[in-house]
Amino acid sequence: MASGEASASGAGLGRGLAVVSGASRGLGRSVARAVAGRLAPGSALLLLARSEEPLRRLETQLAAACPALAVRALPADLAQPRGLQAARDAARALRPPGPLRRLLLVNNADKQKVARGSRSSLGDISKAFADFTSPDEVNSYLNLNVTSALCLTASILKAFPAEPGLCRTVVNISSLCALKPFKTWTLYCTGKAARDMMFQVLAAEEPDVRVLNYAPGPLDTDMQELARTESGDLEMREQFLRMKQQGQLLDCDVSSQKLLKLLLEDTFESGAHIDFYDV
Repeated sequence: MASGEASASGAGLGRGLAVVSGASRGLGRSVARAVAGRLAPGSALLLLARSEEPLRRLETQLAAACPALAVRALPADLAQPRGLQAARDAARALRPPGPLRRLLLVNNADKQKVARGSRSSLGDISKAFADFTSPDEVNSYLNLNVTSALCLTASILKAFPAEPGLCRTVVNISSLCALKPFKTWTLYCTGKAARDMMFQVLAAEEPDVRVLNYAPGPLDTDMQELARTESGDLEMREQFLRMKQQGQLLDCDVSSQKLLKLLLEDTFESGAHIDFYDV
């Protein structure tokens, strides 16, 4: 499908299947809501996250708001082979009958407010670079935040190979941290940079797949609260606190609408890193 075709009719994303990971809260939930409203009747939406209760609530809300849309919530740990297989199988089972116009996969980190040192998408931001001496800690973080995104994307693309009239689009929720080092954010910056390059490779290998690395800007989420309170670097904590106090943090719905605008216009260079403030 040629660039820009998706928005040529002004009818939104068309009839298709959308998969959103990390959909239980924050930006992922907002993106799922935005996408649901722009899919044509007869489409399907698969919601993935580790947290079952908020994911089920979103499933109920979207099913009521969009009765012509098949919505399924799948609580799954995408860092585990069983979770990845369940996601792939669920996507296949949700495929609407007949020809698809759109396959959309949004890889969003499952941002949760969790105790320090556990499986947060930020990693342990209280530590400096020299404090990461445990391979298990580093490997666990990268498995959750890099490996799972690679394997989920590969599994979905294999399950839905290229076919006439089908626009396959993959979105990686990126960050300024993919481009700029933040003190004591070693794992997060590493993971975001790795994911950006990983999806650039996908864009180079698969020219028929539209790939976007979207940095959503500084969002007013639980992750920002962790940044203000747990960053090991005092200057970082003070910077994030000033942003909160001065009203510089973005609402997730505002950023998700910017992402939707990019997808509908479909004029971005495949593999590009585009920031909220670039649009």
